[in-house]
Amino acid sequence: MRNKFLLLLIAALALSSCNESLVYSDYTPIQEGKWEMDQGVDFQFSELDSTQTYNMFINIRNDDTFAFSNLFLITELEYPSGNTVKDTLEYRMAEPSGEWLGKGMGSVKENKLWYKEKIDFPNSGVYKVNISHAMRKNGDVEGLHVLEGVTDVGLEIEKAPKL
Repeated sequence: MRNKFLLLLIAALALSSCNESLVYSDYTPIQEGKWEMDQGVDFQFSELDSTQTYNMFINIRNDDTFAFSNLFLITELEYPSGNTVKDTLEYRMAEPSGEWLGKGMGSVKENKLWYKEKIDFPNSGVYKVNISHAMRKNGDVEGLHVLEGVTDVGLEIEKAPKL
């Protein structure tokens, strides 16, 4: 009887911890943790409710070989019509003390970074997102061709809370 109760409790906790607002989540591993500048990470999604607003997040997993306290990204969101919105984004990845801001145990940390807030997807069809890094060392004009320490790049879309 006690085992059944424990099993039921674990199942209830597992189900309640699910994120009901999550509608899309995908990750792309970065080969050997070396992200090449000209190798953007691509995501595609479709069939989202056109009457709903959403929040979009970029998820970055990094390890201890990531040598920077911030991260610059270039994103492109392509609508089914072909229109594209391009953004240059900067995210803080570490405290001035060097402590990582992401969550996780061990050497890999995961950062859930805001990308778009309260966005809607009014058109039916396939939406495309491309994410590439735009990192460079201080004082260098030319970008860093290989960024070490990023192990995975992800994209999440959640239903925005209604006020």
